[in-house]
Amino acid sequence: MLRTKTCGELRLANVGETATLCGWVEGYRDHGKLVFIDLRDRYGKTQIVFNPDESAEMHAASRSLRSEYVIRVTGKVEARPKDMINPKLATGEIDLRAKTLEILNKSKTPPFEPSSTELPAEELRLRYRFIDLRRPSLQEALILRHRITLLTRQYFDSQGFLEIETPMLGKSTPEGARDYLVPSRVFPGSFYALPQSPQIYKQILMVAGYDRYMQIARCFRDEDLRADRQPEFTQIDVEMAFVEREDILNVIDGLIAYVVENVTGQKIKLPLPRYSYHDVMERYGSDKPDMRYGMELVDISDLAAKCSFNAFKAAVETPAGRVRGLNAKGAAEKYSRKTIDELTAFVGQYGAKGLAFFRVKEGALDSPIAKFFSDEEQREIIRRIQGEPGDLLFLVADAKKSVTSAALAALRSRLGKELGLFDPSHVQAAWVLDFPLVTYNEEEKRWDAEHHPFCYPLKEDVPYLESDPGRVRAQSYDLVVNGNEAASGSVRIHDAATQQKVFDLLGISAEEAEVRFGFLLEALRYGAPPHAGIALGLDRWVMMLSGNENIREVIAFPKTQKAADLLSGAPSPVDAKQLRELRIKVDLPT
Repeated sequence: MLRTKTCGELRLANVGETATLCGWVEGYRDHGKLVFIDLRDRYGKTQIVFNPDESAEMHAASRSLRSEYVIRVTGKVEARPKDMINPKLATGEIDLRAKTLEILNKSKTPPFEPSSTELPAEELRLRYRFIDLRRPSLQEALILRHRITLLTRQYFDSQGFLEIETPMLGKSTPEGARDYLVPSRVFPGSFYALPQSPQIYKQILMVAGYDRYMQIARCFRDEDLRADRQPEFTQIDVEMAFVEREDILNVIDGLIAYVVENVTGQKIKLPLPRYSYHDVMERYGSDKPDMRYGMELVDISDLAAKCSFNAFKAAVETPAGRVRGLNAKGAAEKYSRKTIDELTAFVGQYGAKGLAFFRVKEGALDSPIAKFFSDEEQREIIRRIQGEPGDLLFLVADAKKSVTSAALAALRSRLGKELGLFDPSHVQAAWVLDFPLVTYNEEEKRWDAEHHPFCYPLKEDVPYLESDPGRVRAQSYDLVVNGNEAASGSVRIHDAATQQKVFDLLGISAEEAEVRFGFLLEALRYGAPPHAGIALGLDRWVMMLSGNENIREVIAFPKTQKAADLLSGAPSPVDAKQLRELRIKVDLPT
């Protein structure tokens, strides 16, 4: 080994020892006689002291050192004077007094300093990712990712699961997002697809008798990106046979408690709360609400129908119209008319045509529209939304329930952050159950699967598959953590007849189903057991537990929002010879 210790290892107990360290130069301070260097590796930092009394040649060489040079230093561990101790540094009580110095490699002037507290533009950091990865916060995130992965495998092993790899090159079976396609050289004109998930393969494993499967699985989806999405991502994939929904929930409850306690020290109370999809949509306007704080939505449609405010009355006169609101406790003096105008524009992004507001005073409402409500109506609104003096009430009216839900859910999330209503380090997890099996696609005039086509309907809802599909609930479930969808799964359809009923509802004929999913349907005809599964987004879990809001901060080599790898230059054109071998002709628009 070129080193005997890491840069984060030496302590007072090592004083008097000789140690050899290797790392990158982070800080350089020349005090005339003495030269001080901060030497960094992924384990920490150690201050190196170069004294000309040890070696004039070595001292001269130390003055040539620059940021990000890679060096090897051997020296004696010394205690720092008490007035020179750095309590912020794990090695802050010692120095290494250099005896020898070897420059292993020089560095060009970096485009940014990994130790800088002011980060440059993300594109520059992704272009020079090999430098960005030296940042301590990014290293900590990747170390945390390793720990979570290790804990996950330990937990599932203790529960009798087998980790089984499924293919990367498979058949294209579109499940909503676009597939990434891989052309076959051996079969000209045919393509493999990279997996959007191991869904079909893991169901086949259940048919094959591997009743407890898990995998840290790489998945690929060619879809529009955002801060918490990547074209290639990792999920903790789980499937179990001879189980019901509650069995899956209990296993994942245990996983969450095990991982969170080992990572954060927080003990999660089990079982995790269970809510229906209908319940959370009514109370929070979202199927992934942040439950670290209250501020639940309240419906006042019946009161709105009686008032003289035309915007409210017009909304509730429509069959699906609603007037709903929330109470920002104690926020009346925190939001000026200007900031409320900003909030109005904000909810407009979610379809709301306006944002009504009332400041609560003693038994009355203060607002430009308060005159349209009688004293009795004002008192009833205050009672309904549990208003107190100093509270700020926000209301959204619309002919569509979905608009009031989306606008108020977004407003609630924003207010929760701005008002500091939750502890960012606290993990609050809950299950959302009984999602709709299908949703109606207005543009294409057809039913789409809410999750995917393999979800088993609730048994009591199966009779409505033909007569009232929108009423059918799926045996599906999402794990919601701090306002994020952290896992999603369902009880699977395990018989071909029920599967074809769902396909029929989705407009997938028996012939098309055989072409797209034939190998799964065939497997279901050979003794498929009842089974269920779930997938947890590993990247998202690391993002949440590391306190990040951008998923690219917890992936070593992420893509941009346009799915480009700025480090390697991918995607890029390929050699004409490769295209000829694949029988592919590229026809670019002129």
